[in-house]
Amino acid sequence: MEYNIRDNKIILNIHDRICETEEEILSSELFEGVVTSAIKKLTKRRSILLDVFGKKDVVKEDVDHLIETLKVLKKVPAAQAVKILPTASVLLSDPARFNDFIEYLYNYWRSFDRFIISDSQGRSWDRMPYRTFNATIGQLTNLVRSMYRDIQENVTGQHPRIYRQVAAGAEVSTIAVSKDVPFKSQEYMALNSVPMMRQMLIYPPLILNPPMNKRGGRFERVMENPLKGIEFNKREWLCYPAKVGELIILIYFHHSVAELGHALCNLFEMADDADLDRAPDAVYAYGVPEAALERFGSSQIFFDDEKAGMLVGAVPLKPEFGYFGYLKKMVLTLHNVIMMKRGVLPFHGALVRIILKGDLDRTLLFIGDTGAGKSETLEALRSFGEEIIQDLIIIADDMGSIQVKDKTVLGYGTEIGAFLRLDDLQPGYALGQIDRAIIMNANQVNARIIIPVTTFDQVVKGEEIDFVFYANNYDAIDDDHPVIQRFADAESALNVFREGTSMSKGTTTSTGLTHSYFANVFGPAQYKDMHEPLAKKYFEDFFKHDVFVGQVRTRLGLAGWERKGPEEAAKELLRVIQQKV
Repeated sequence: MEYNIRDNKIILNIHDRICETEEEILSSELFEGVVTSAIKKLTKRRSILLDVFGKKDVVKEDVDHLIETLKVLKKVPAAQAVKILPTASVLLSDPARFNDFIEYLYNYWRSFDRFIISDSQGRSWDRMPYRTFNATIGQLTNLVRSMYRDIQENVTGQHPRIYRQVAAGAEVSTIAVSKDVPFKSQEYMALNSVPMMRQMLIYPPLILNPPMNKRGGRFERVMENPLKGIEFNKREWLCYPAKVGELIILIYFHHSVAELGHALCNLFEMADDADLDRAPDAVYAYGVPEAALERFGSSQIFFDDEKAGMLVGAVPLKPEFGYFGYLKKMVLTLHNVIMMKRGVLPFHGALVRIILKGDLDRTLLFIGDTGAGKSETLEALRSFGEEIIQDLIIIADDMGSIQVKDKTVLGYGTEIGAFLRLDDLQPGYALGQIDRAIIMNANQVNARIIIPVTTFDQVVKGEEIDFVFYANNYDAIDDDHPVIQRFADAESALNVFREGTSMSKGTTTSTGLTHSYFANVFGPAQYKDMHEPLAKKYFEDFFKHDVFVGQVRTRLGLAGWERKGPEEAAKELLRVIQQKV
């Protein structure tokens, strides 16, 4: 077993087996490393907990005596431990204080984000995933928890009245294998050394605290491969193979951002073995050396490798890029560019199918920037339409594409999950979904929750679109600015969608009233020459095929309307949906 402690993360690499007894845990290098780190933290603040050692300056010999004492305390009460191990007398001179010290060690261990990566190379772990998870994450959890309880009971001489079954071992376990991906260019074959995730187990709610809580800047296209010359150490990288709509995008992430990389499981469907038998549509390396991108003058870049038939994205390993949005949005940028090259119109928005009682079936597309009120309006719609909505099926929560087939306008999604602001959700919504949630920066502005919201089959099925709305979060409501406004023709609609006006909600580094081309800086803004004729063609098709095109004023960006605005928009939407024949 190998381990790395990186910032607030502990990553265990299992090649053979994990510790099978408490004695093995107490004798492990990992345990000594965690104890040493915990004591250094106490020493830095001169904590009274160090009094258990009889001094403030703790050396390695003291750590060794502590570990030997814990090995004895695992088996016998404190009074007997002192007789068996005389050096334990100082540590156990004040049992209450020593018990506080044990509690501190336990909580210090649990303060880390803890990951297990099981290398299945040469084994069949990926063929028996549940058994593997039981033998790794399950076993470690049970051992750590029972060891902690046995030691505390032997120190205090009392049994707890209340037992809390916390995830005391690891919070995430992954089975990874080496996979020979059939890249079209030899240039990418080195990536095949990076272990590819095949199964995951998480203990939700998973509460993570990455270094950043918002995204800034935009992704720039470069004319040279950013991965050229970069070495990918298989002990420091993992690959999450994502199904992004109809595309396969391989997402490589460095262990230093493991909490963000593993959170992808709640957003994108993991590719199956059959998907990996073909060349991927794109690759993305998140966490490359900063020096490798200096020549580009930009840190968020992608390259269109026409020779290899795929796109390549890269972002450096820097604290300011430690936010999930840099993972999600680069992947979606790559998706959007590929779809435009195929003559398909991408959108930044939410696509939902609503079935009302009485067999009224409608599909609505909301296009708008981050924080425009798309998800919030949908949640309000779900709440207010409880009596008349038979089903509400999410097809796309943030990004997707539109195609016209057989004179029918069809919408497709990209993600199975949603990356939502906690502050703007309906009261109790997050709590109701917490058993599946990954929560990020819970105590900060722009706290986020990542939850599965749909199935992959729904994402790629293709639903006929009845309504296309621009999500306007900045206009107040008056006689000239109704909650819902229908556009008369394609040109007037294009003028509003093209401007992409939005009031910033603090989800990025932008503030105030902002403008972004089609509310989509994730591909269309970089490829305006390709996107503009596509948009014109598709909007003309909307009107040709009697799609309702308008804007809905959510007022999410106006102070005091963060909840009431989406609620009133939802009520008006229900009325308009029922009126349209």
